[in-house]
Amino acid sequence: MIVAGGVYREECVWPNWSRIFGSGGRAAAAISRISPGSALYAYASREWAEDVRISMTNFGVDPHLVEIEADITFSYFHPLSVPVLTPHPIAHVATPHRVEGAAVLRFGFVEGDAIVKADRAVYDPQHWSEALNFSKNGSKANKLAIVLNETELELSTGTNGDAAAEKLCDISGAEVIVVKRGPHGATVWDAGTTTPIPSYRSSDVFKIGSGDIFSAIFAALWAEQRTSPVEAAHRASSAVSHYVGSRAAQISLADCQPQTPVFGEYKGRHIYVAAPFFNLGQRWAVEEIRNGLRSVGGRVFSPLHNVGSSGTSKDIATRDLKGLEEAGSILAVLDGEDAGTLFEIGYARRCKIPVVILSELPRPESLTMLEGTDCHIVGDICTAVYHAMWAAMR
Repeated sequence: MIVAGGVYREECVWPNWSRIFGSGGRAAAAISRISPGSALYAYASREWAEDVRISMTNFGVDPHLVEIEADITFSYFHPLSVPVLTPHPIAHVATPHRVEGAAVLRFGFVEGDAIVKADRAVYDPQHWSEALNFSKNGSKANKLAIVLNETELELSTGTNGDAAAEKLCDISGAEVIVVKRGPHGATVWDAGTTTPIPSYRSSDVFKIGSGDIFSAIFAALWAEQRTSPVEAAHRASSAVSHYVGSRAAQISLADCQPQTPVFGEYKGRHIYVAAPFFNLGQRWAVEEIRNGLRSVGGRVFSPLHNVGSSGTSKDIATRDLKGLEEAGSILAVLDGEDAGTLFEIGYARRCKIPVVILSELPRPESLTMLEGTDCHIVGDICTAVYHAMWAAMR
């Protein structure tokens, strides 16, 4: 199979991550066991192009790189934060890659382009503004599948759901649309039929690159091995579970076997954020958790935002607990062992509401009652957000 996509530097502060992958590099590595002898077409900074050639060759991938000056980097504070892209602006490479093969996965680039000719092509635009543009640069495919996320679908078509998928099919000529939905799994539109695909549970969730893995495995199975779109999406979703839990880039067919699916549909019950907010660091953490939950489709009840600190203690407590009682799940920040947060955790368990606890610096002696009452304890913000979302889908 052929992959055409960006190779970029990736940096994350917490949890620590420093790699050169990008969508194209990660996808090529991901399919290297499923599709031996695959090729990668990409641009690469002169500073580390040779490292990419060596890495890809070690993966069994044939690299076709055009060297450029820019050291393009995506920098994250945590996996759910909006990355900072540097340098800015990025000079666009005038000469696109030209790629021809039976099965091609094409990603959108930030610095260049790829014109593909394929029997079966999978297109992951990477940005909503490119979602309708597969053929605009002269690319052609006998059969085309477009894989994108919900936001990209809605912004590119101006609508949502089945109407958005139908509009994208009409404009692009695609026969298959796959929408990646994060903790909610995915949705496949094929020949007028809509099929939901579950997400698969993992103990840890490292989100950076998860969409690349989905697109890569879907492409290897649908475009090259000619499995059905639904089967390919199921196995791609399972492969994502393996990746986000292990950060291992190479995926085998065994890794694509169904894990533990997350059954249930999110009905819109809010997720209650239990956390102290008495200094800048605590306030920042609450904001990031709230933004993270909203970014994956969750409704959020944050005492800081929904109740505030005005009024008597009784009035504040009454409104806080009403919000807690109506929650689908609780995401609690344990670090600091704030009395109010601990009370909210205990109250939630008395109400049989599932509790996910974010504890980055746990003291074992502080966890006894929490573990003993079936609270789920995790160590990073991205994992906490996903597990709280899954808990609310019960």
